[in-house]
Amino acid sequence: MFANKKLRTDVQRSTNVVYQDHHVSRSKRGQVVGTRDGFRGCTVWLTGLSGAGKTTLGFALEEHLVSHGIPCYSLDGDNIRHGLNKNLGFSSTDREENIRRIAEVAKLFADAGLVCITSFISPFTKDRNEARVVHESSGLPFFEVFVNAPLEVCEQRDVKGLYKKARAGEIKGFTGIDSTYESPPSPELELRTGELSVNECILKVVNFLKEQGIIPNGVSEKITELFVPMNKLKLVESDIKTLPTITITTLDLQWVQVLAEGWASPLTGFMREREYLQVLHFNNLLDGPAINLSVPIVLPVTTETKERLAGSVAVALEYQGRRVAVLRNPEFYQHCKEERCARQWGTSCTKHPYIKMVMESGDWLVGGDLEVLERIKWNDGLDQYRLTPSELKQKFKEMKADAVFAFQLRNPVHNGHALLMTDTRRKLEERGYRRPVLLLHPLGGWTKDDDVPLDWRMKQHAAVLEEGVLDPSSTIIAIFPSPMMYAGPTEVQWHCRARMMAGVNFYIVGRDPAGMPHPESGKDLYDPSHGAKVLSMAPGLSSVEIIPFRVAAYNKSKRAMDFYDKERHAEFEFISGTKMRSLARSGQNPPDGFMAPKAWKILTEYYKSIQKEQ
Repeated sequence: MFANKKLRTDVQRSTNVVYQDHHVSRSKRGQVVGTRDGFRGCTVWLTGLSGAGKTTLGFALEEHLVSHGIPCYSLDGDNIRHGLNKNLGFSSTDREENIRRIAEVAKLFADAGLVCITSFISPFTKDRNEARVVHESSGLPFFEVFVNAPLEVCEQRDVKGLYKKARAGEIKGFTGIDSTYESPPSPELELRTGELSVNECILKVVNFLKEQGIIPNGVSEKITELFVPMNKLKLVESDIKTLPTITITTLDLQWVQVLAEGWASPLTGFMREREYLQVLHFNNLLDGPAINLSVPIVLPVTTETKERLAGSVAVALEYQGRRVAVLRNPEFYQHCKEERCARQWGTSCTKHPYIKMVMESGDWLVGGDLEVLERIKWNDGLDQYRLTPSELKQKFKEMKADAVFAFQLRNPVHNGHALLMTDTRRKLEERGYRRPVLLLHPLGGWTKDDDVPLDWRMKQHAAVLEEGVLDPSSTIIAIFPSPMMYAGPTEVQWHCRARMMAGVNFYIVGRDPAGMPHPESGKDLYDPSHGAKVLSMAPGLSSVEIIPFRVAAYNKSKRAMDFYDKERHAEFEFISGTKMRSLARSGQNPPDGFMAPKAWKILTEYYKSIQKEQ
């Protein structure tokens, strides 16, 4: 690539050295390295022309594996030449020594139990074969991956401007121009990066590593939808007419929708007692690899219903006279309401709106496998926004997103929220992501009476996008069907994990997420900072990076929302939710720059409509 630099060959070779065996076996090492038991040491050797995408894929694969609890490390060609190999040039001898050293280092990483990813042009077949021998002679898997992009594609990319210099004769011995690249004749895997996206390439590598037993099958989040397949629909529709029924509430139907669409994967229905106890006491499902699931998803029934359905192998769930689902092999168990509330909410105060509903519900819970006849529709003009996890993943793919960051909200969007979202986008772009996509994901299930209703919130969010406060071309607005429980850090884990199922890999956490004032004392029920702290520690959420909330306030000198700086406290004004509602009710405008004008107008219209109703 650059001017040749002669490798010193007069260094005295070591003699009288004997290799010493480790006292720790690979299987033992595999038990303590990473969060998933088992030795996974191997090397994934990415080879291809400069500009083919090796570094991009190497770091993306590393990020994917680490986020799923697989220990790995990516060795990049340029990085290595800043340290270990900074005394090497690009002569044939130096290139051979470069690859020899990397092969030995990669072997050590693999022997330590890591998946080692190497991103080197490594143009010569002989050098790559020797790297393979180094691994295989030590009993370590070596996977050659040909990152195959045509020379013209690599030249068009030319991120570093090296091809241009090589064509101008400024760089001699540049691979692909005046130095040969020997394509692998039979690599374990070939990635055509001129045709496939980064995510598609990563999926191919992950699937290959699963086939090789390096990655356990439970690593990827599989979406478990509970809709009846079309080829069985007529049979189930006929069967459901003959079954005894459980009449369900609107709240129950919202949980049916959550389960059916796969937000709570891998649940196959309402929780049975074993699953319920695991979630209530450990915030995890424990049968198999531990899976974070922090809230009970249960169906309460009365004692009368339990006795009526004793011995039934299947029951129909009926909502407003319509049978919507079958619950098979039902299991009834006691609904210990006070214990549930104390563990889930940290209080059993019946003035808490969701706790009140729990306490008034049935004394029994029924779990079982759920078969849902069709998509749940609410016919409120908003069903087109109720995208399932699978549909969202497809949307992200169509938008060629290389990062998806989510912001959950149950309140109107003001410019402080927008500042946090746009700042997150900026940081992701600085980290090298080219197409970060925002999922604006308002909660669409039950909320308490004094929250702004979903239809008005959706109008307000649309106005924010229309005014360009958020970029409509890189934002998806969709509705999350879950009810709101106001259970603080316990519930926040559920919110994050559900978005993880939809392909989100960055999650913005607000101040006091899922919190509310204590219904009696009026003080915060949960510490406002604990939601973000708990998410950063919660098991099973490692594939999502938590973006902590930064306090935003109205900057009076800038006349805009800005990140608060305590050193300039006098410049800022904190506009509370109470003050915002007071201004909206009275028809007054907030300070310029607090909220998009059209969005504010919708908010004032909502509060005026309430006053008319009252």
